[in-house]
Amino acid sequence: MEFTGEDIIRYSRNILLPEVGARGQEKIREGKVLVVGAGGIGSPVILYLAAAGVGRLGIIDGDKVELSNLQRQVVHFTGDVGRSKTASAAVKARALNPGVEVVEIDERLSAGNAAGIISGYDFVVEGSDNFETKYLVNDACAAAGKAFCTGGLSRFEGQAMTRVPGAACYRCLFPEEGAGAETCAMAGVLGAVAGITGTILAAEALKYLSGAGELLTNSLLSFDARTMHFRRLEVRRRPGCASCGDESIKPR
Repeated sequence: MEFTGEDIIRYSRNILLPEVGARGQEKIREGKVLVVGAGGIGSPVILYLAAAGVGRLGIIDGDKVELSNLQRQVVHFTGDVGRSKTASAAVKARALNPGVEVVEIDERLSAGNAAGIISGYDFVVEGSDNFETKYLVNDACAAAGKAFCTGGLSRFEGQAMTRVPGAACYRCLFPEEGAGAETCAMAGVLGAVAGITGTILAAEALKYLSGAGELLTNSLLSFDARTMHFRRLEVRRRPGCASCGDESIKPR
């Protein structure tokens, strides 16, 4: 498909970037991205990927919008309370860019459906609020040879990392699930921290599709919004990793 005059105007700021250009924008338009979780992290991801013209944007989430979500989940509005998050987010994405194919998956990602759903996408963005889903996405993507990025929140802090085949994965850094770890519902979170984290993940997805820039592979980017201090820690791939190591497991 060639770019129309409207496309050129809509995506002009991407196309003007030498690292992206028309070819990079074409790759974005051909790309298929799955967003796991239409919450605090997923909200800016969905909006920025739709705005950038990703060809297929999958949104999977089994929850409904609650009033307490609105402080950080900016893709949802007050009138959406009680509505499924996928339907709410899809309406905003389509309104922002009618040229994007938005796929609503109104269910939770599980061991039974993960492989089948992920297989239809080039890149996965994991923005859930629980460790079970984070490890599920990590294991399923590693088994399928899919690239993905993942983010987490707590209070004033955010984290992000990206994994492509051959690089360190989430289990290389955190081998065991964080039993007993505080969730945002328990500890609280500054809403804008979710926005910062999600925007970083959206940038990772667009860089992966377009081929521009350096990804957050083999590293963990963390920041503290109280001081706006960012740091990038090296993460080494573990040969014995249960997910991506020499004797890797299959998704449970």
